[in-house]
Amino acid sequence: MYENEIPIRLAKLRTNKGVSARDMSLSIGQNAGYINNIETGKSLPSMAGFFYICEYLNVSPQEFFDDESEQPEDLKKLVNNLKKLDPQQFRCISTIVEGLIHNRLK
Repeated sequence: MYENEIPIRLAKLRTNKGVSARDMSLSIGQNAGYINNIETGKSLPSMAGFFYICEYLNVSPQEFFDDESEQPEDLKKLVNNLKKLDPQQFRCISTIVEGLIHNRLK
């Protein structure tokens, strides 16, 4: 991911979480404009800052950079729940998801 994509991804994940840039900045122990400065491309986070951002958003660094996943936190919860299903339940859910995707692509 290029450095100009980091601000876009951060804004998308923060917005999905429903928190303001100011509140997020203060919650991770930074000044009120910290996240806004990253999202506007004025600065990039340090490595430690990036890890604090990921922790706050409840995503791994890998999930942060997976821009195909619009809602990585929800996806992680879903996958964890799917792991708890027995094989028959899993197949049923898989069939439902495939049907939803098929109908969406029509």
